[in-house]
Amino acid sequence: MNEIFTRIQHLDPHDAAGILREVINYYGDHVVMATSFQLGGLVLLDMVHRLDKRVRVFSLDTGRLPEETYQCAEQVRLRYGISVEWVFPRHDAVETLIREKGMYSFRESVGNRKECCGIRKVEPLARALAGAEAWITGRRMDQSENRREINIIENDPVQPGRVKINPLVQWSKSELWEYVNAHHVPYNKLYDKGFLSIGCECCTRPCQEGEDERAGRWWWEAPEEHKECGLHFTRGEGI
Repeated sequence: MNEIFTRIQHLDPHDAAGILREVINYYGDHVVMATSFQLGGLVLLDMVHRLDKRVRVFSLDTGRLPEETYQCAEQVRLRYGISVEWVFPRHDAVETLIREKGMYSFRESVGNRKECCGIRKVEPLARALAGAEAWITGRRMDQSENRREINIIENDPVQPGRVKINPLVQWSKSELWEYVNAHHVPYNKLYDKGFLSIGCECCTRPCQEGEDERAGRWWWEAPEEHKECGLHFTRGEGI
């Protein structure tokens, strides 16, 4: 990972397009991009398109995504000609969970919620990353207190041996919207209804004024609890 550190450390931390260019040039076919069609991922997809770079893009379909997310994904496909690889949970694991614990076990405890996320998101992610040395995300420091210490490049503690790239780590929400408006980037229409972070339909709600972006996720859990699904740890090592 030292060489990619060297390539990126001379760049402005806000130069997300420059970071993407260096990362894709360095890793080639061994880097992939994850998107849940939230604002950060959409900005990154537009940047990749403008860089005229080829990179494999995947998204995790948990089986409980909002209709607006699928509509946004279709807009992206038509706008950029990107063939997004949809990765689904293993049907036997989902069937067993629902048969044994019902449709809403994730609301009964944090442990149950993380079990559901593990089946619908974490295990599919491991399959999506097979063969990849690095993956690109849209995470940012200002999304929540839990993400204050993330870095542009990190060793991935969830996926050992892989590197996680966060080109937008120092961008603000307002900067994302400025980019979206300037470049007419398609976006999820749930943002127009007060949503700040968009995941599964049953686990996401609009945010109240003054709340951080992750407050709308698993809102029934205590605010101090860890608002992550298991795809990411909050503390990484990198630049």
